[in-house]
Amino acid sequence: MRKIVGIGETVLDIVFRDDQPTAAIPGGSTFNALISLGRTVGPGFPEVPVLMVTETGDDHVGDIVTSFMTANGVSTSAVTRNKGTQTHISLAFLDENNDAQYEFYKDHAKASLQEDKISGVTFEKGDLVLFGSYFAINPKIRNFTRQLLENARDAYSLLYYDINFRKSHLADLSDTISNIEENCRLSNIVRGS
Repeated sequence: MRKIVGIGETVLDIVFRDDQPTAAIPGGSTFNALISLGRTVGPGFPEVPVLMVTETGDDHVGDIVTSFMTANGVSTSAVTRNKGTQTHISLAFLDENNDAQYEFYKDHAKASLQEDKISGVTFEKGDLVLFGSYFAINPKIRNFTRQLLENARDAYSLLYYDINFRKSHLADLSDTISNIEENCRLSNIVRGS
């Protein structure tokens, strides 16, 4: 069965206008694309499942994120809920043009994926796999993400890589550049953002 798979991070974006919080919305680069696809593909083509491979904490924020996914047609069957950890948060400070400056609160060193959550993720020819951001190059979970990407490539799925490398990770570049390069080699489409 053809499907759409996202492999990426989840965060809760807390949006500020004039230094006052105005909204809290689940997000993430790949996550946002999957939510849009879940809203459009899911209702129109229920035979094309949309699922996300990601991690959250086992906290209330993680509950908000996974509930949002379910409500928007994205399967949470491959979401790892890490015990004793907190879901990532980002603060988005909007200026007068609604352009955001972000501050991230994440602990990438505690990232983990559960084998039982991702072992059921299989790929077929014609599947669409979207992945990116630091999640796709994080050394702590690289063995899992590499295996998923290789499985998708070997099955002739279409791999779309959105690098989405942020300034906040410049110090990590020497540890992750080989993962970025490998992701580019595994992909059919690369978006440099």
